[in-house]
Amino acid sequence: MPAEIIDGRQIAASIRKEVRQEVKSFVKKTGVTPRLVVLLVGDDPASHVYVRQKSLAAEKVGILEETRNLSDATTEAELLRIIHELNRDASVHGILVQMPLPAQISPTRVIESLDYRKDVDGFHPHNVGLAAIGSPLMEPCTPTGVLEILARTGNAPDGKHVVIVGRSNIVGKPLMNMLVQKTARANATVTVCHTGTSDIGEYTRRGDIVIAAAGRAELIKGDMLRPGSVVIDVGVNRVDDPSDERGYRLGGDVEFESAKEVARAITPVPGGVGPLTVALLMRNTLTAAQNLVG
Repeated sequence: MPAEIIDGRQIAASIRKEVRQEVKSFVKKTGVTPRLVVLLVGDDPASHVYVRQKSLAAEKVGILEETRNLSDATTEAELLRIIHELNRDASVHGILVQMPLPAQISPTRVIESLDYRKDVDGFHPHNVGLAAIGSPLMEPCTPTGVLEILARTGNAPDGKHVVIVGRSNIVGKPLMNMLVQKTARANATVTVCHTGTSDIGEYTRRGDIVIAAAGRAELIKGDMLRPGSVVIDVGVNRVDDPSDERGYRLGGDVEFESAKEVARAITPVPGGVGPLTVALLMRNTLTAAQNLVG
């Protein structure tokens, strides 16, 4: 029986509705509207699309959003100066620096320069450390999106074996830390493998839940999955497709057609985890405002 296709857009809409109500209550209580500033350096087309999505989401939930477009010739010193100004600005509650950055700017130094209380991406080392010990202040949006999908579709990882394919600082590692916590939405046994693992299928076939986040198109095939498993595909890749007018289509790290015949439930790409990432960025902005304003 083909897998249930998990609708990430519908789940994201539910989260936005929740955030919108919380924002209204917060504004009524404090007289302050949460404010997010996005710094976009350069002209990467994909980055412009992502930033536009974030701006539209902020408008829907009642958050003030300002995008500052900076030249790709911007120096690291100039960007750090802007960030320091935003750190000191009490009217700004969230700061997001859109990645990737031009080659002359160190992403690490940029992330470390943020006031961790305004780091709505959850990438600052302080926030990473708090999440690792189970006391998160600002949780990274994409890993949190995975947990929300599992919880809201009746696939809680509690007591399950979760196999993560990928070890990035953005998804794989934080997700591992989050899933092993002794909480209602986690409490899993976790295995992490990656593109350097000699036989990924040996591990994924043991997983009750498989999360693909390696950044390699169609890495996980249907025969690498255990029948009845739940598959969460975090990857977003361009796959050559002459039938598409663009010459390509977007696909995940999972070979969808073969996997859906084996899995019990699966997220599509696009329309799976991606929409939740943006919705949870809004929730983090509200959380930042709540922490800073009280």
